[in-house]
Amino acid sequence: MSTTYESRYASSPQAVKQYDTAQLREEFLIENLMEAGKINLTYSHYDRYIAGSAVPLEPLKLETIDPLKAEYFLERREIGIINVGGNGSVEVDGTSCELGFKDALYIGSGNKDVIFKSEDVKNPALYYINSAPAHKSFPTKKVSKAEANKLELGSLETANHRTVNQMIIGGIITTCQLQMGMTELKTGSVWNTMPAHVHDRRMEVYFYLDIPENQAVCHFMGQPQETRHIWMNNHQAVISPPWSIHCGSGTSNYTFIWGMAGENLDYNDMDVAKITELR
Repeated sequence: MSTTYESRYASSPQAVKQYDTAQLREEFLIENLMEAGKINLTYSHYDRYIAGSAVPLEPLKLETIDPLKAEYFLERREIGIINVGGNGSVEVDGTSCELGFKDALYIGSGNKDVIFKSEDVKNPALYYINSAPAHKSFPTKKVSKAEANKLELGSLETANHRTVNQMIIGGIITTCQLQMGMTELKTGSVWNTMPAHVHDRRMEVYFYLDIPENQAVCHFMGQPQETRHIWMNNHQAVISPPWSIHCGSGTSNYTFIWGMAGENLDYNDMDVAKITELR
């Protein structure tokens, strides 16, 4: 099998207060992404969300995993894919869709065969994958970065000038609960998602990319009055529970892909934590 997975159970905020650095990383950090020739998935018990990657040197078929108890992966799920590598294509039940650098693809439930391909194995496609349970099937649709809904937020003065590319989101794609997008920080800015917030109705996963060599991002999580941090490298992801803030600061500018699922599809549903009240 080319598809491997691991499971992560949900942790309460009371339990996380007792975690040391190693346990915090073990519970929330996803480090095994973008391994050549493999599909690696992490199944989270927060909203049954799956985050993972596929790097095809030869065609890789997305196979079901045991926690789904399903005949095929998308029997009761939807999936979002963003390519952060070389050109490639994703074949969905015999129909091929080409994905260039930072193009996104949504695939609805009920599609049986999903096959990942690279155009050039010397510069393979790097597919970042998010998936959530789905109660209804919606059409497969590609969204290029140019087609994304763009929000210009922050400023250089507060070191958080950034462009939010909303890609798999209402108004562009109809989904059951999955939302995905990509935020790019401008040169000279390092803070993302600031002011920080929580949304108790949804969980989220952040995937960091475009981090220059020998640089890193410090991701902040935890309750607003008792925060924790995890140092992260390029092509790593972090699970953010519904009760946790999710923001980061890098030693350089960078990009991150956000994905979320839960109770609603309201992008603006958030409880903001004032910067001066974070602890």
